[in-house]
Amino acid sequence: MVRSFDRVRRVVVVGAGLAGTATAIRLLRFAREPLEVVLLERRPDYRCSGVAYQRESNHWHHVFNIQAGRMSAFREDVDDFVNWANHEADRSDWPADWRDFAFTESGPAPRRIYQDYLVDRLAEAVREAARGVTLVEADGEAVDLEVFGDRAHVVVEHLALPAGSPAVARATLEADHVVLATGLETKHPAYAAEVLDHPAFVRSPYSPDGIDRVLNVRKDAVVAVIGTLLSGYDTATLLLRQGHEGRIHMISGSGLTPRTYPADHRHQVFELSPPRLSAATYEGREEFVRRIREEWDRACAAVAREHPGISPDVVTERVAKSWEPHLPAILERVPTDELRALLDSYGSLIAVLRVSAMAYTTDIVDAATGGDGPVVLTGGRVQRIHATDAGTLVVTVADGGTTRTVEADLVVGPFGRESNYERADSALWSSLLRRELAVPHRRTGRGVEVDPCGRLLGPGGTPSGPISVVGSPREGDEIVRNGRTGAFTFNLAAIKNHSVEVAATTLHRLESCYDDRAADLVPSLTDAPDPELRDAVSGSVMLDVRRMATRDRADREVAAGRLEDNLRRVREVIARAGGVVPDDRAVRFAVNTAATTKLTDLSVTPRELRFLLGLEGAAEPVG
Repeated sequence: MVRSFDRVRRVVVVGAGLAGTATAIRLLRFAREPLEVVLLERRPDYRCSGVAYQRESNHWHHVFNIQAGRMSAFREDVDDFVNWANHEADRSDWPADWRDFAFTESGPAPRRIYQDYLVDRLAEAVREAARGVTLVEADGEAVDLEVFGDRAHVVVEHLALPAGSPAVARATLEADHVVLATGLETKHPAYAAEVLDHPAFVRSPYSPDGIDRVLNVRKDAVVAVIGTLLSGYDTATLLLRQGHEGRIHMISGSGLTPRTYPADHRHQVFELSPPRLSAATYEGREEFVRRIREEWDRACAAVAREHPGISPDVVTERVAKSWEPHLPAILERVPTDELRALLDSYGSLIAVLRVSAMAYTTDIVDAATGGDGPVVLTGGRVQRIHATDAGTLVVTVADGGTTRTVEADLVVGPFGRESNYERADSALWSSLLRRELAVPHRRTGRGVEVDPCGRLLGPGGTPSGPISVVGSPREGDEIVRNGRTGAFTFNLAAIKNHSVEVAATTLHRLESCYDDRAADLVPSLTDAPDPELRDAVSGSVMLDVRRMATRDRADREVAAGRLEDNLRRVREVIARAGGVVPDDRAVRFAVNTAATTKLTDLSVTPRELRFLLGLEGAAEPVG
């Protein structure tokens, strides 16, 4: 492929929520040559947040379900969020409960401050970007995309470029590469079709209107909350912390509730033996589930026995994480229809076993449940919600062969997520599927097909063009490729890695300093038999890791200079050994590919990763 490097390349990132912002930051940090990053967002209030972290969509009582110490946007800089919250955040408008709060690695943090964190880190990335590397924030909704050779055209409605300027009804953005960071697609529950616009029905618990209606419901009102996992607990927590006295019905088909992290919890990764499934082929759902349960019980018992200091509440999380590397091979033997059925049947259970929640959220709800408490757990699936003449809503719940009803003054729906992109309410994804630039994920039906680097694939299994994907649309691929299950297929942990690999591989294609045709060179250098060559390559990889992880431009330039010296050494060692000397662009590509792999290593925790990469000693987080 002949490239043109006589102009500034442009990358259009569609979606400026968590995934899009994280990817834009990586592009700004990694780019060595002039680049324009256009960060497009259809909802300006969601910029640098998405629905999960938007300020007005989250009350101060909504905290992360995991510890503050796991919320850094950068795996290689594990303490970054806690340090920001303690030393950089503007707390002038924070409520008293949080204004003087000292954030710790194992403690809680309110979700709504994350938008400010991402805004600050994006602004820093802009300031510290290499010369000629710029960010343009734009408002508008991408509704179509066409590929023309090695470029793409993004059709945008109501485009304001830059953000806040007068909008154009319909315009086309030309791009050398497009990153799709479209976030979660909304799923509207069929059982609520009659009441979607009723004032007593809250369609989204994470919206300014939803928060307002929960806060202003009568103290003695009967409230029905659909779901007993994290969004349900968030709503119940908000009610209880506001002094709600009326009955709170929490309705769930699974009957599962979140576990609680111990106060001193610290993320760890164990190496456990893989599940021993003796059969080489799939023997049916019942037998498969039986064998998995046997192996699960064995693994949990082993963790409890060999690590007696671990809280029983997190044993399952340790096992689930340790099994992830082994799951792709296990899932290969499961027929597609069966795999989809298993994911549907056990999705909620997997979520509860894989991740817990903070005591700030769970303790108040659990204490109010049962006995004389206001919270009542109701088992069964919601079949219908209809209105009464009195203005209340009646929720019909089916459990087995029985049906019951709950009449409520307010009904709060769950956070509905549509994972089948053929049903997504998105003009852009509908167009991508219609044009066959995207295809639904074949094995799981969740998200779309991508290659190992996140490039969007068409029906033939080849890249559709200069298009990459980060975040939620990669759910199915994360399951079958990395064994990640539950929310871990699309949450912050996955997005951290997506942003690194997509930014790096995009720049491999766009920047003149790389030769991305040299993929075969990577193993020959990193696994070279010559110890001197291995040492030179290893040193180069670690320097490139440091360059990619460095926030300050001056420090990054120093690391880049040292890297170039090491790359020359690599070529000199190859020449002395009489080998065919690759050009500097090929060596640079091979080294950066290896560095990207190291930065996205899932076999260790972020704190262990930082230590292994030599970025810092095993320092404690700043409290």
